[in-house]
Amino acid sequence: MDTTWNHATVLLNEAVSALFSDGENEFPDAQHGTYVDATFGRGGHSRLILSKLSTKGHLIAFDRDPQAVADAAQIADPRFSIHHDAFSRMAQLPPRSVSGLLMDLGVSSPQIDNPLRGFSFRFEGPLDMRMDTTRGESVAQWLETAEINQITEVIREYGEERFAGPIAKAIVARRQERGPISTTTELAQLVADTVKTREPGQNPATRTFQAFRIFINAELEELQQALEASLNVLQPGGRLAVISFHSLEDRIVKQFIAQHSRDEYDRRKPFAEPRAMKLVARGRVKPSAQEVRSNPRSRSAIMRVAARTAA
Repeated sequence: MDTTWNHATVLLNEAVSALFSDGENEFPDAQHGTYVDATFGRGGHSRLILSKLSTKGHLIAFDRDPQAVADAAQIADPRFSIHHDAFSRMAQLPPRSVSGLLMDLGVSSPQIDNPLRGFSFRFEGPLDMRMDTTRGESVAQWLETAEINQITEVIREYGEERFAGPIAKAIVARRQERGPISTTTELAQLVADTVKTREPGQNPATRTFQAFRIFINAELEELQQALEASLNVLQPGGRLAVISFHSLEDRIVKQFIAQHSRDEYDRRKPFAEPRAMKLVARGRVKPSAQEVRSNPRSRSAIMRVAARTAA
């Protein structure tokens, strides 16, 4: 029997509004532009963007998840196209062709709630965590051969877990004694047995699962590449809106916008003209109290908005 996995789109109206207006007034001819939904997910943002476009407008979406691509294929709209690919591939779009670009970096509820995807420590399932289940190795496959120092580095860097070393040692010891870990609950229990203290209300395995998911999908590298690509594909005045859900992502976005929101001087050429700034920061938005009450998974979301300059 098929199961329907529900998903509540975070910052739906705020994100789409950031692409089409300054908060009060719609941008001239905004409805005729080309937009990019870099992470289609289950299509909440995409469908609202399409509702705002004229017959001349276009929406290009990307997603690595085959199920998300299958859902997107149900949108019978000539103004819409979906690419089964990582969003860093937007770099192939024509320069200065995009009026607005949205990145929602969160894992969708269908991915988390489906035990077969292996994203959650709450459900028994294969230890997979791949966004794209058609390629690459799963977390379980990686852990079959990864060394203690590799596992430690991943958990410490991507999970900001202070018990990274003991967890890595426990994983390798378990592999040597009883074979590799293959399920989510096995990993969650091992971490719980290793980490004796944790913040109130947080599962001991939270940071480890986050770290392995980010690593196996190269999420931070993809984000860096996509942000760099945005500078090329956005037209002057085009909007960039990025929704992140943890500090590692938000720090990258914040620093990227800050770096390109000021004139850059080449210290090797003290008398050269500075390189003009490429972005103008347009603010930070968090979910309302009402949204957090109705969708607790939105509580950590932060959206940062910037506009492309003419430089």
